[in-house]
Amino acid sequence: MRQVIFITAFLFFILNANAQNIETTLGEYAKNYGQEKMYLHYDKSSYAPGETIWFKGYLMTGILPDNESKTVYVDWSNEDGKILFHSVSAIEDATTFGQFEIPANYSANFIHVKAYTKWMLNFDSSFLYNKDLRIITNKKNTADSKRITPELNFFPEGGDAILGVTDKIVFKANDQYGRPIEIKGVVKNNSDHVIDSLNVIHDGMGYFFIHPQEGETFSAFWEDENGNSHTTVLPSVKSNGVALHMTIADNRRNFSVTASPNSVASIQQVHILGTMYQQKIFNLDEQLENGTAEATIPTESLPSGVLTITVFDKDWRPLAERISYINNEEYLFHPEVALEKQGLNKREKNEVSISVPGDIASDLSVSITDAKIDQDNQDNIISHLLLSGELKGKVYDPAYYFINKSDSIARQLDLVMLTHGWRRFNWEQVVKGKFPVIKYPKDTAYLSLSGKIIGPSASQLKKAEEIILMLTQSNSETQTFTIPVEANGYFSDPSLILFDTAHVFYSLPNSKGIKNISVKFMPDLLPAIPSYPGHFFNTGDTAGNHYHLVLNDEAEQQIKYFKGKVLATVKIKSRIKSKKEVLNDKYTSGLFQNQNATELDLVDDPLATSYTDIVSYLQGKVGGLTYDNIAQKFLWMRNRSGENGPTLYLNEMATTYDMISSIPVANVAYIKVFRPGFVGGAGSGTGGAIVIYTRLGADGQPLNNIKGLDNSLVTGYTAIRQFYSPDYDTTNTDQKDLRTTLYWNPSVITTPAQNKVTLSFFNNDVSHSMRVIIEGMNKEGQLTHEEKEIK
Repeated sequence: MRQVIFITAFLFFILNANAQNIETTLGEYAKNYGQEKMYLHYDKSSYAPGETIWFKGYLMTGILPDNESKTVYVDWSNEDGKILFHSVSAIEDATTFGQFEIPANYSANFIHVKAYTKWMLNFDSSFLYNKDLRIITNKKNTADSKRITPELNFFPEGGDAILGVTDKIVFKANDQYGRPIEIKGVVKNNSDHVIDSLNVIHDGMGYFFIHPQEGETFSAFWEDENGNSHTTVLPSVKSNGVALHMTIADNRRNFSVTASPNSVASIQQVHILGTMYQQKIFNLDEQLENGTAEATIPTESLPSGVLTITVFDKDWRPLAERISYINNEEYLFHPEVALEKQGLNKREKNEVSISVPGDIASDLSVSITDAKIDQDNQDNIISHLLLSGELKGKVYDPAYYFINKSDSIARQLDLVMLTHGWRRFNWEQVVKGKFPVIKYPKDTAYLSLSGKIIGPSASQLKKAEEIILMLTQSNSETQTFTIPVEANGYFSDPSLILFDTAHVFYSLPNSKGIKNISVKFMPDLLPAIPSYPGHFFNTGDTAGNHYHLVLNDEAEQQIKYFKGKVLATVKIKSRIKSKKEVLNDKYTSGLFQNQNATELDLVDDPLATSYTDIVSYLQGKVGGLTYDNIAQKFLWMRNRSGENGPTLYLNEMATTYDMISSIPVANVAYIKVFRPGFVGGAGSGTGGAIVIYTRLGADGQPLNNIKGLDNSLVTGYTAIRQFYSPDYDTTNTDQKDLRTTLYWNPSVITTPAQNKVTLSFFNNDVSHSMRVIIEGMNKEGQLTHEEKEIK
């Protein structure tokens, strides 16, 4: 089991009140304030208007899958920040998946995606998942056409440049979209003396050293890629404090703390605290000799990720901070990908097998596309969850830093550490033992059908006791539920997990005398978060973009050509069922399918709508059935005592007279009346049953206007569609197959007992090479990103 291993074999330290607060607070942070991070894997990197974006989401806390949060929100917005769609997805075993259909008339260059859980909103919004997806159109990219604005920023190691101490100053040059730019120039002091040159080492980043003297200031004089001249003033120098300097040496981090000459007398002792994933890794108590202290930290037993080293004075006031990246590659697992059957000809079948080593269950997502379309290889599940998702600000090409563990890449990655903000802790609050204010509790249960009754007083709600809900959705039967109401008006049924949109009618059966009742449904559902106007820029794969666009244009022509074509009629000979048999098959289930009943077909009864309500309709249709107006129940003529009247059902759910009396006859399709002796549904059934079915599909609009019942459209989890993958072994079509995503499967599961899966799919009509991308996570939080090309 992967776990954070705490380093304990260090120098002794004295626990004072602040130290105890830090120890206690960090422990509480690790236990109860772990911060989640999200990553989305898409079926491809760019899309055309009208296409569907398929995605798989992975959720982690620290280095492990997050199995607590149950709901993730995904906001889809245009380049102006306007929300296009707000999807809500259920999380199971730290993963989720879904889709978003791009409007056919969408004309912008990209769609911005923001993904988050409710828990993530309690913390810095910089750590929410954000991504710009390119939209393939003939429209010129507005970001490419805008004038580039070069930026140059400076970052003293440890946070501040300190007077009288040699300071390492790191710089980063980029445009307004975060893309690195090349620059050249020098750094001068206020006496016009050249201190050093600006030499870019990697992706616009580099460093130099200064040794500030009293009254000395510094400025950079530089030229951008177009030869334009600029001047940038360096951060001011602090006269008091400490400088923190660190070097990487194999599996060690060597660092030194040096006090300014003005602070040597006041800073003789420092606390050096190391944290990862909000947990304490080490705590050193160091005496400064001649104003300097040095230490070495072994890192081979640490988990991979961002190590934060913070220096405090003796009273635990923060003085300097430095982050470093630990890459021990223990986070990796490597599925074996084998091509069992290759078919690169038109509509040929392919089979790809995936084998996961070891005995740990894994959850993978697999995308197979035409290899010639554009590809975004700058970020993946590993680089996002372990690097870019942990830092503030845009990390350019984060996947590059995981190509290998070479010293050169480690040094380049250290420049990323020094030029990006990272502040998970407010140390002043931690020292005082204070914790973040939690506005949004974790969604540890799935979103269920719930609501809050507004209007009645507490005493009236107590009298009401319960609410009756009738749910109708397209292509499904109407369901009826009775749910208890709490004293505050809140009601919820954890078993009713709602997908898609439902038309909900509601009634309080004991609501006599209660007026102005309304219900706010799904009060725990978060609305969309206003998005910032994004800035997509071209990844540079112009050949792939052009090929993708050509295929899309041809596919559009195909759709127009085949639109309106009628398939040949297939004639089927069979025994024609009676209308009542058709209704019985369509509406009933289980014991309610019993044919030993009086059946009433209201769909084809021209006189049905002349009745004012179902009660009067039944009295005129079923012999021996009467209705007691005083007791408000149906009775059989042979038993006027009322003890064994028929049980009422609405769509096979037990209901009340109040509910069925509110339903217009025009909304009823079919009724079955079982005489005494029927056993089915709720209760003993000895009094028989009256089962009422509301109209569905071709029989009419279901429950479109129930007199006397309030109603609302209620949205729950976004409905999940299945990716279409043609099977040319059994079907064929004259329409040209120009799919660019040949296969997408967001739920490829392996177990210790079944660690190999085989996926089959068919080629389109034009592809001669394919790109297979596999991403995923296992039960222990190890990650994988594998690519294979089929040629």
